[in-house]
Amino acid sequence: MRYAHGLVVGKFYPLHAGHLNLLRAGLRLCDRLTVQVLGSSVESVPAEVRAEWVRAEVPQARVVHALDDAPVDYGSDAAWRAHLAIITALLDAPVDAVLTGDGYGVEMADRLGAAWVQVDPGRAATPVSGTAVRADPGRHWWALPAPVRAYLCTRVVVVGAESTGTTTLARALAARYGTPEVPEYGRTWSEIRPGGLSRPWHTAEFDLIAREQARLEDDAAARTPRPLLVADTDVLATTVWHERYVGTASPTVAALAARRRPDLYLLTGDEIPFVQDGLRDGEHVRPAMTARFRAVLDAAGVPWHEVRGTPAQRLARAAALIDALPHGRRLADPLPQAGTEVHSAARADHIAAAPSGRVGA
Repeated sequence: MRYAHGLVVGKFYPLHAGHLNLLRAGLRLCDRLTVQVLGSSVESVPAEVRAEWVRAEVPQARVVHALDDAPVDYGSDAAWRAHLAIITALLDAPVDAVLTGDGYGVEMADRLGAAWVQVDPGRAATPVSGTAVRADPGRHWWALPAPVRAYLCTRVVVVGAESTGTTTLARALAARYGTPEVPEYGRTWSEIRPGGLSRPWHTAEFDLIAREQARLEDDAAARTPRPLLVADTDVLATTVWHERYVGTASPTVAALAARRRPDLYLLTGDEIPFVQDGLRDGEHVRPAMTARFRAVLDAAGVPWHEVRGTPAQRLARAAALIDALPHGRRLADPLPQAGTEVHSAARADHIAAAPSGRVGA
């Protein structure tokens, strides 16, 4: 049976393969599909972020979001009325189908005057749940779409002054953990910038470098095969280099850096021999730059450690620090569920009389 307007309501906390199975069933079965992302104030990921995840994966659907702090109690008529007030306010037209995987859909459909379409009961086709993902993101990494991986990925950034082994360490860590490399775009720009290195630097160049560095990092985080990413520099480091070459702080680069906070910074020490490769200022600036990095990292509010010694010693120390991190961002628990009854006995007879309201998927 085909429906004119289907509705899927959920937390999508986070969005996973089971949700996508449900949403794609809705697209197949309905002429129009509305997806409502309802988040609570106790949850770690804003509802608008989750709505963007859904839009990225099912652009054909109408996706809306709202805050819903009503208690989760399937046995409470008052709780149902509170939830339905939000749900109906988000609708732009009546629905004739409500699609869910779990049994609460029978009550929601009845209250909306729609058919209930149950997809993949018992999660037989897609054995994953939001609860399972929140408990162990790494174990369920396979079930997460790219934008969710990028959001939940644990990020480690290697920074340091010129010729202090940042690239060597970042590449060694990426190889150790089997994660994509994130190259330093500032170096690429230094090689291709019009006028070469002798031309004065401008803030607009650092805006470009910062945005491209952020893009490279996010692209790698979206495709990493495990919930970990090691980057060779980041936007915060770009703020330091802006100071070095322009002479002042950049509000625009600093604003972008403030929105991008990794889980750990690794600062490479300046005790190793300096190597001039034709793009570097010189050994005389390394101590001051290293000191500036220490000060910036102290103020950033993100854990950081300085690694020194031979490449093997640095790698061992960095790996020990990374292994101590949780791999995959941990999310706060959602609102607890108080009730277990999904619908009243009176409604059960009414819905059972509508066999066309259920399909398998």
